[in-house]
Formats: sequence, C-alpha cells, structure tokens
Amino acid sequence: MATKKSPAPQAAVPYFRPAALTFLRNLARHNDREWFTPRKAEFEAELKEPMLAVIRKITDAMLDFAPSHVRPAEKSLFRIYRDTRFSNDKRPYKTHIAAWWSHQGLQKTSGAGYYFHISAKEIIIAAGAYMPEKDQLAQIRHWLLDNHAEFRKLLQKPAVRKAFEEFEGNALSRPPKGFPAEHPGMDLIRCRQWGLAATLPAAAALDPKLAATVIRYFKLAAPVVDALNTPIAAALQPQKPILFGLR
Repeated sequence: MATKKSPAPQAAVPYFRPAALTFLRNLARHNDREWFTPRKAEFEAELKEPMLAVIRKITDAMLDFAPSHVRPAEKSLFRIYRDTRFSNDKRPYKTHIAAWWSHQGLQKTSGAGYYFHISAKEIIIAAGAYMPEKDQLAQIRHWLLDNHAEFRKLLQKPAVRKAFEEFEGNALSRPPKGFPAEHPGMDLIRCRQWGLAATLPAAAALDPKLAATVIRYFKLAAPVVDALNTPIAAALQPQKPILFGLR
C-alpha cells in the first residue's frame, strides 16, 4: 500500500502576514535566546522566507535600473543576530529584518547601495553611502570637488524630494584637511554620509504590493547611488602599467 505523501510546502509570498509584526513586537519585549530559540521556526516562516521572497522580486526588477547591485537574495538578507562583541548592548537579536544590496565588487566594504528594513513600528527604505570607510570617503569628497552641482541636482529633483528625506550628513564642523574652505560644494564635502531615506507605516509590510513600493523608491534613488559609486568603482579599476614614463 502506497504511503500518502505530505503536501509540498507552499512558496512564500512577497509580503507579510500580521503574525510577522506580532513576532517582532514580542521579540522586542523578550529579546533573549530562551524566548527566540523555541520560536525559530515561526521566525523563519513568518519573517525570513517572506523577506527572501520580497528581496527576490526587488532584485529581479533591479536588472533594469541597478544591474550592478544584483546578487542572490540570501546575500542581501541581514542576519537577525546582533554582533555584540564590541557593544555594551548584549541583546542577541535585532528587532527588525533588513536587506542591503551592495555594488558588485564592494560586498566586503561599504560603497553606496540600497537598503530597507521592517520593524513592528515602521518600514525604512534608504539608498546611498552610509558612513563609508576612510578611502571611500576621500574618493567621494574628491569627486564632489568637480561634481557637486550635478550631485545636488540629483538630490533636489522634485520627485526625489517628495519621496525622500536626505540623510543627516554627520558633517564635520570644518572643511576636511586639504580641501579649500571656500569651495561652493563644501556643505556636501564636509559630510560623512550621503543618501536618501523614507519611512512608511509598518502596515505597508502586509500589502501584496510591498515589493513594488520598494522598487519605486529604489528607482528614484538609483541616480544618487550611481553617482556616489562612480569614484569608488573607478578606484577599483586596475591601473595600466607605466611603460617608458607613459600610460
């Protein structure tokens, strides 16, 4: 007699159920391994798998407007576990689920990219260079010396200003060493991060159009991300060998 096969598990849909937000609210209250460990399967079903489905749908769309940021969904998804090694805050879990699309070749550094996360309180959609490392910071600043006006135009497009707020620049109080103090782009050059962010209500995570919403925001921000990555990507290009004093 043939044994009855159990039904195949259904593929996750690219949005969330109310149980996902309930889980995140409870995780914020019970941020410890004793609470999370027996509920790990619930986390994976209600949060991890739907998030991967959202990421895949967004990544497919990025082939059209951000092909250099296309990568496997599992590589874009952040772990729920916090790195507590150098933090006084020893809570083991994040209280949001997040994804980051880095530029190809910059996966192990920062560069400029695309980000969004879902918590029980809100959705954050962001794009840009967030606290780039020292070399990248210098590359962007030197690029802004000649391109500040064009970059400012990207930030000030009406559709961009309607959808986003600019990052707080975490700016230096004075010009960086070696940069002309009276430069017309100094307000941008003094910054240590550049980009755009938008906040949506957490309930938007329950909308079947969630991925389409994030895609719409990312498309608007794509020229800003591309501009910020221009000097960083250029620095990665192999230099032609010098031959007889000529390149």
